[in-house]
Amino acid sequence: MPKAKDKWIVVEPPPAPHGLKRVFYLTTAHFAVNDVALRRVKIARFSDLNDPFELLGVDRSDLDDRATVLKKTREINAQTGLICFSKSWENPVLWGHYAERHAGMCLGFDVRGSQLNDVVYEDSLRSVGKDTRTGAPKITNADIEQLKKTKFKDWEYERETRIFVDLSALANESGKYFFPFSSEFALREIILGPRCEISIKAVRRLAGSEIVVRKARLAFRSFKVVVDKKGSRIRAHAPKVTKTG
Repeated sequence: MPKAKDKWIVVEPPPAPHGLKRVFYLTTAHFAVNDVALRRVKIARFSDLNDPFELLGVDRSDLDDRATVLKKTREINAQTGLICFSKSWENPVLWGHYAERHAGMCLGFDVRGSQLNDVVYEDSLRSVGKDTRTGAPKITNADIEQLKKTKFKDWEYERETRIFVDLSALANESGKYFFPFSSEFALREIILGPRCEISIKAVRRLAGSEIVVRKARLAFRSFKVVVDKKGSRIRAHAPKVTKTG
C-alpha cells in the first residue's frame, strides 16, 4: 500500500453571512488571549479613547455652548460604551497604534450590519444648535448620535466603525463592562501580528476548530500587513490509498 503523504494548506476564513459584516478589532496579545478564552470583549468608554476630541466635534468657543457640550459629553460617557473596529486589518499604522507595535493580534468578527455605526470624518467643527425660542444652546438626540461618531479627517486611515452599547443593561464588573460573543457578534478569525511571540498552535488550541487562525507578515511590495502563508499553514492529511482487485 503506498504511503499517504502529508500536504500543507492555508485555510481562508469564510465570508460573512448575509446580513452580517466582517470587522476587525486590534489589541494586545494579552487582551486578545483573554478575550478569546472568556468569549467576550471589553467595552470602551469615550473618555478612555486616544482621541481627546471624542464627543467634542463642535465649536465650543462660546462659553454657554462649551458648558452645554461638556455637560452632555459627561452624560454620554456615563451611559454609553462602545467597541471600535476597522473595516480592514492591513494598514500597518493600525498595528502600530492598537496592536502592541505589531506584537498583538487582530480579531475578526461577524457583526449585524444594523449594529454598526461608521465614523464620519470631518475637517472642521460643527456649530452648536440653538433653541429657537430662547436662543440657548440646544443639543438634540440627532446631535448626540452625530457626536458619537465624528472624528477629525486625519483619523480616516482607520476606516473605523463602532458598536454603541447601553451600559445600564450590563453588569458592572469593578467599573468595567464586557460584550459577550454571540451569533451576531461571532469571532470568525484571528490574525497574529508579525511580531507576535505567542505560537500559532497555542492560539489555535485556545480558539477551537471553528475559528481560522493565521499569522501576518510585512508585505514585500507595499506598505501593508499581509498573511504569512508559510507561517499560517496547517497539515492536511491526504486520503488513504488502498489497493483494489
